[in-house]
Amino acid sequence: MITLTRLRLGATALTLTALVLGTAACGGTTRDNAGSDSGASQAGGTANPQAPIKEGLKIAFLPKQVNNPYFTTADNGGKEAVTEVKGEFKEVGPSEASASSQVSYINTLSQQGMDVIVTSANDPNAICGALNQAKAAGAKIVTFDSDTKPECRQIFVNQVTAQGIAENQVKLISEQIGGQGEIAILSATANATNQNTWIELMKEELKKPEYSKVKLVTVAYGNDDDQKSFQEMQGLLQAYPNLKGVISPTTVGVAAAARYLSGSQYKGKVKLTGLGTPNQMREYVKDGTVDAFALWNPADLGYLAAYAGAALASSQITGAEGDRFTAGKLGEFTVGKDGVVVLGPPTVFDKSNIDTFNF
Repeated sequence: MITLTRLRLGATALTLTALVLGTAACGGTTRDNAGSDSGASQAGGTANPQAPIKEGLKIAFLPKQVNNPYFTTADNGGKEAVTEVKGEFKEVGPSEASASSQVSYINTLSQQGMDVIVTSANDPNAICGALNQAKAAGAKIVTFDSDTKPECRQIFVNQVTAQGIAENQVKLISEQIGGQGEIAILSATANATNQNTWIELMKEELKKPEYSKVKLVTVAYGNDDDQKSFQEMQGLLQAYPNLKGVISPTTVGVAAAARYLSGSQYKGKVKLTGLGTPNQMREYVKDGTVDAFALWNPADLGYLAAYAGAALASSQITGAEGDRFTAGKLGEFTVGKDGVVVLGPPTVFDKSNIDTFNF
C-alpha cells in the first residue's frame, strides 16, 4: 500500500512529503526494521549501548564499482558520517562491477588494519572468504546496498525491504502501461544479490490478480555498464516488438535505457521505470521519456552504513536482533532479524517533485 512519508536529503534541512511504500519514522525517532530471509545473525561480543563512539576509527568503503554516480553519492554520505565521528575515511574499489576484483581490495584493507570495511557485494558468495579473513583480523564488516551471506558480515544496511521494492516497481510499470501488456526487466549483473532478490519478488508480485494482464517476457543484464545497458535496451525493443514497458532496478541501467528511448521511435510509446537518481533522470522526466521512477537517498544509505560500522567497532552493538544505535541526523535504528538495518521506503520521482532533489 502506498502511504506518505518524509525523506531526508543529505545534510540539508529539506524534507518532502512524497508517495512511498510502507511507513517510516521521521528523524530522531526509533525505527524498528524488518529483517531479511537468510541465515543467522552473526553477533559477537557484548553490546554496550552507552559506550561512546571511538575516535580515530579507520573506516573504508568498497562499493561495487567506483566512478558510478550512485556509489559516489553513497560513499560521500559515508564520508560525512566518518567525519562526524572523527574517524579516517577511505574509498577503494574496482572500475568494473566484478566480484573477483573486490577480493583483492578486501585483502589489502585487512592488511592495512581497517577497523571497519563497508562493502556492496557484486556476488553473495565470492567475497565471503576474504571478508571472513578480515573479520578474523579484527575488522567489523558492514554490507550495504547488496548483501553477502549473513555469516560473512555483522550488519547489512538495506535500502528498503525487498518486498517493498518489488511492489513499488511492479505498481509503477503497471500504472504506466495501463495495466496490460508485455514488460521486460533490465538488471545489473546476473549474480547481484539485491537485483536477483527483487526480480524474484517482482515475479511473485506479478501473479496477483490486479496484474494478470501484465506479462514479463524476459530479464536482460546490462552488467551495470552504461554502454552494455544501452545496447541491451535496444536489443529488447528489437526482440520484442510488442513490448510496452521496461523495469530497470539499477541506476546505471535505467539511465542508459532512458537515453536510448529518448532518441528513438519508442519515446513515449514504451514506458520505462526503475531505480535512478534524480540528477541522472531529470532530463528524461522533463522531456517525457520517463513518467516516474523511484529511489531512496543513497547519501543517507552510506551515512547509515558508516554509523553502523562505527557502532560495531565501538561495541555499542554486535549485530544481534534488537540492538539499537543512533546514526547522527538520521536518528535511532534497531537491528532486525539476521543483522539487517533498513533505511526506509523509496520515494517516487516525477515531474511534480524531481526538481526538489539534488543527488
